[in-house]
Amino acid sequence: MNLLDIIKNRRSIRKFEDKKIPEEVIDKLAEALIWAPSAGNLQSRKFYFVFNQEIKKELAKAALFQDFIAQAPLVIVGCTDNKIEKRYGERGKNLYSICDVAASIQNMLLLTHEQGLGTCWIGAFKEKEISKILNLPENLIPIALVSVGFPGEEPLAPPRVSKSEAIEIVE
Repeated sequence: MNLLDIIKNRRSIRKFEDKKIPEEVIDKLAEALIWAPSAGNLQSRKFYFVFNQEIKKELAKAALFQDFIAQAPLVIVGCTDNKIEKRYGERGKNLYSICDVAASIQNMLLLTHEQGLGTCWIGAFKEKEISKILNLPENLIPIALVSVGFPGEEPLAPPRVSKSEAIEIVE
């Protein structure tokens, strides 16, 4: 598969097979996360890999009862690190660190698809509850959950806007 095919064929998966993800693939996911670009190379992000079934159930509950989260073999919680504020002020805290986490997650989503895994990027959750469940320090803010596992479904591609609607050429 070439990269554009991976980009076009990746889907959000909300049903997973009851199958363990191999350790070597877990390691590749970590590599994809840490090799994403980051503002000032500060890497103001932290990721929690959650395998514990009871904690995954709590995360699903905090994510507005999206039960598929607990069915995934792995849930990754992406957090911004507000320590970036020391260098980049409010813009670093409220934008750059979020972009850092988002770039890392996109790297990881593409790698998971290449590895035959499925994912769902989840933004609907109660931030304070996630922080409490994982006992996060104050500087870490959870901004995304990603369920990861072998797909138990093959959703169709959702419609996309045309290139002309999405892109404005400035010459």
